[in-house]
Amino acid sequence: MPSVITQPVAARLTHAAIFLVVTLKPNTQCNEPVRALCGDLASLLRAIGFRNPDRRLSCVMGVGSVAWDRLFGRPRPADLHPFREIKGEHHAVSTPGDILFHIRATHMDLCFELATQIMSRIGDVVTTVDEVHGFKYFDERDLLGFVDGTENPVDQDALDATIIGDEDPTFAGGSYVIVQKYLHDLKAWNAVPVEQQEGIIGRKKLSDIELDDAAKPAYAHNVLTTIEESGEQLEIVRDNMPFGEVGKGEFGTFFIGYARSPARIEQMLVNMFVGRPPGNYDRLLDFSKAVTGTLFFVPSATFLANVPAAPSPDSSPVAEGETAGVPESYRPSSDGSLGIGSLKGESANE
Repeated sequence: MPSVITQPVAARLTHAAIFLVVTLKPNTQCNEPVRALCGDLASLLRAIGFRNPDRRLSCVMGVGSVAWDRLFGRPRPADLHPFREIKGEHHAVSTPGDILFHIRATHMDLCFELATQIMSRIGDVVTTVDEVHGFKYFDERDLLGFVDGTENPVDQDALDATIIGDEDPTFAGGSYVIVQKYLHDLKAWNAVPVEQQEGIIGRKKLSDIELDDAAKPAYAHNVLTTIEESGEQLEIVRDNMPFGEVGKGEFGTFFIGYARSPARIEQMLVNMFVGRPPGNYDRLLDFSKAVTGTLFFVPSATFLANVPAAPSPDSSPVAEGETAGVPESYRPSSDGSLGIGSLKGESANE
């Protein structure tokens, strides 16, 4: 049984990214080009990245709940479901999305080329519902002027936070990702005194030093997004990127968070939008509006590499607990194991 190789969810942050979210067109014949791309994505990535390997081109492909049923059937990843909208002091909307491509590199040219090649393969069978070109802004800052991502886990801690293990053995090596596009009212934000901005974020604006606990308001962003369970902090990996169109006056942050369970990100969002306790919401949302929200499962690179272009004739209908739709080489062995030997740091795209 070969080792399971993960997608590069915990890859080092880069200076350019394209976030591409598409939906499948209704015709079921549209499934085959997407399934074929699953198997070919790694070779496509190698061909383009070979031109300049120092630019660290990578791509993570995620699949939404409805699309998973349509493309792969059962079994399903244990925690995969549509993004759940949250209505509190502010509204976290749920928006359509079947497939996510998170494309990263140190320069935009490779991101753009890979996105172009992906759409040349599936553009006729999908509809693009969101496309954001992100960039790093000065010293890792967002357009609000604060450093973003300071507390990201790294190395083994990042893998432990994002990669599924024994809790869902059929899909070990996978991950979950939630994406949201936030639009900022920069005019209103820039009118807020810096000291008040620092209280909203929970960090110093210039130095990026975290405020003392005694000095943080209960509604500070970094207070409400800290999640603990049995005294242990539950971490996620963020790769947020600024984006904008100056002529349109549109400025924002594309939030993307990876975790081994979506529940920890969902709890963060409930704290932000509803409040902890209710009413003590994240004051950053007074200036930043969520206009999209989607949840995807990120299968392992091993899973993607073994997806056939068309499902086998006996793959439908699928009874509960069966493995039809899952690549043969990725199904558990007779003892229930997957023969995992390389979850720690291995990635097909790094």
